[in-house]
Amino acid sequence: MEVVREKNIVQPVILTKIMKQDSLLVVDSETTIRYFDKNNLTLLSGFKAKIRHESYKTSVVAFSEDKEYFCAISADARESRLYNVRTKKTVAKVTRHQGEVSCVGIDPRSRYMFSCGEDGKTFAIDMKTGKLVFTLPHHADTINDIAFSKNANWIATAGYDRKISLYNLVTMTPKDKLKAHAAPIMKLRFIKDNRLISADKNSSIIIWDVYNSRVLERLQGAHDEITQITTTADDKFLFVGTKLGYVILYDLDTYKQLARNFVKISSTITALEYDADNHFLIVGTEDGELLFYNVLEGEDRLRELYKQKEFDAINKMALQNPFLAYTDIFDKVANYWDNALEKAKLYLQKGDKKTAELILQEFKGIPAKNTIIQKVMAEYKDFEKFETLARQGKYSLAYSLVNVHPIYKDSAIYRSLEKKWKKVFSAAQKSALEPKGLERARELLAPYRGVSDKTKLIQELFTKGEIYKRFKNAIANKNFKVVFELIKQHPFLKEFPEYDSIMQYADSLYIKASKLLNSGEIHAATKILRVLSNFIDFEDEVNELMRELENKQTYLNALRDENLELIYNLMMQYESFQEMDESVKYIRMWEEAEQSARRYALRGDVMGMKKVLEPFMKIESKIMPIANLFSLCYITQLENAIKSKEKQSVIEKGIKNYLIYFGEQEQILNFFRIFKKYYPESKLNLEKLHHGTISHWRPAMIVNSILD
Repeated sequence: MEVVREKNIVQPVILTKIMKQDSLLVVDSETTIRYFDKNNLTLLSGFKAKIRHESYKTSVVAFSEDKEYFCAISADARESRLYNVRTKKTVAKVTRHQGEVSCVGIDPRSRYMFSCGEDGKTFAIDMKTGKLVFTLPHHADTINDIAFSKNANWIATAGYDRKISLYNLVTMTPKDKLKAHAAPIMKLRFIKDNRLISADKNSSIIIWDVYNSRVLERLQGAHDEITQITTTADDKFLFVGTKLGYVILYDLDTYKQLARNFVKISSTITALEYDADNHFLIVGTEDGELLFYNVLEGEDRLRELYKQKEFDAINKMALQNPFLAYTDIFDKVANYWDNALEKAKLYLQKGDKKTAELILQEFKGIPAKNTIIQKVMAEYKDFEKFETLARQGKYSLAYSLVNVHPIYKDSAIYRSLEKKWKKVFSAAQKSALEPKGLERARELLAPYRGVSDKTKLIQELFTKGEIYKRFKNAIANKNFKVVFELIKQHPFLKEFPEYDSIMQYADSLYIKASKLLNSGEIHAATKILRVLSNFIDFEDEVNELMRELENKQTYLNALRDENLELIYNLMMQYESFQEMDESVKYIRMWEEAEQSARRYALRGDVMGMKKVLEPFMKIESKIMPIANLFSLCYITQLENAIKSKEKQSVIEKGIKNYLIYFGEQEQILNFFRIFKKYYPESKLNLEKLHHGTISHWRPAMIVNSILD
């Protein structure tokens, strides 16, 4: 790949990110922030935070999607800081880590900043207020990376303990710990279809199914240390950057490695980003280089070669740049090849080898295609013999040649043979079912004796005629339960043409049911699925569709009845429901209530919170988010108590109450340090107090003041 655009910013590039309004954010190791026009690299704006990062293997800086905030690890890595981009002022500092801060992140909806550390802890800071609002499940060792799903519903953290922790931001609850890596995990990235990519220190890459917490695929490993990963906007391709300056390319549909050296540079790759508008892969390096590669490099040349029918050259270009194999031009080449091969076969069937060779001549320079051409030519050497045997009615010998040369099945002669066989076999079936009709059936089928795949059917017809009769009657009456029970007991029935017919019928039913379901015609889809449920071979598909249908109907009924509890619980359980137009109203309803409640919480106003959260108090999926809001409210009350110089005993009672309600959260530990500064004579010992747990908190435990 050739560099199409480049820029040197002197210091190592540690972050590149496409922002709104066609700007490209670039951050260097001294935390100099630059916004470039991504189309011409004109500098739009920027500023210096003057934080020098000696190490940047992990995410040491992060920016919010709305451009309003950024966070960074301090130069000595002892704390993380959240900044307001406009004012350049510090909004919050996290100094709670025991050891160094290892990485930071900001969720896609710009609500929380996350600070991860060597102590395995992750603190979540409210970006509007700078307050600590919750923590994520601990790791046993340093956290190396944090990632967010695009809809901001999921967070994943991973590190030296070789585990990935999944956390649901909607319900504020941990989901699972994923374990499959044999080395510390260094990089994470969520992709579409509820998948997660993880890469470890041994350069192993795993694709996970987030919903089912299972490994989907292990990719062919990288050949040196992985430093960065990114994907195309549609998550179809994965780019993996390495320490030795390689970019490795993977197809995320097939999970195949497409290129081990898609890009090769002389410096360590420290940042990767993909510009979907221009089809550019943007590479940041340790040498301060910003390099742009057009992943569709050569597409125009490909079009010219196609007009000239230079297929050998097209193939060579696709080998050099695997992306070209996914263009519309390459699809045209594939179609041209398929058509040429079919035409050549027709001429070979006529015995015209010269014309067939002439048609395929354009593809002989392509090794893979030439192998196919040679094989086809060799296969058709006995075709004239096959045709003669077929016309002479020597079916045993003709079918024997087909077994040797399966390619003959594509010919008109073979199709004619099969059509005749089906007609004869159907007539024999009818005769066999008639009184004294077996002799007539034997007579009809006599020419097919010795044809291996037909002999079995003929024998079954004569020996199990009564079973076949029941089979046909069950099909005629559309009694599919009986049909499949007979097939289960007598697998030979699958060899009869009637079986093919009912499976084609089942396919059509399945397609029709899926279309009806997608268009919202649930009642009509249900009727079809009830019929299809009798088809054993479709049992899994039908059960899955029925579950989807039942859940969707339940959800639609809940929307109709405005059953908030069921609506939110189902949205939590089935994330796809959140994408429905009907759900927008309820998503906004909760978001507005949550934001309003948070404002009350930051004033310590329990009554205000109760008022806005009342509609959600009985909804199971909202209990934990509400618990976190009240935890914040009561911490605010305790902080206000210190500001108003309340008696020591009053605040101590509040601390005890908090521990009973919410347990030993980081928020109360943080507050207790402040409390001891103002009331050093206090003998309160948190370890000796009774501890509850936030997971057991319920709205019935709400009190107007934690101090009472």
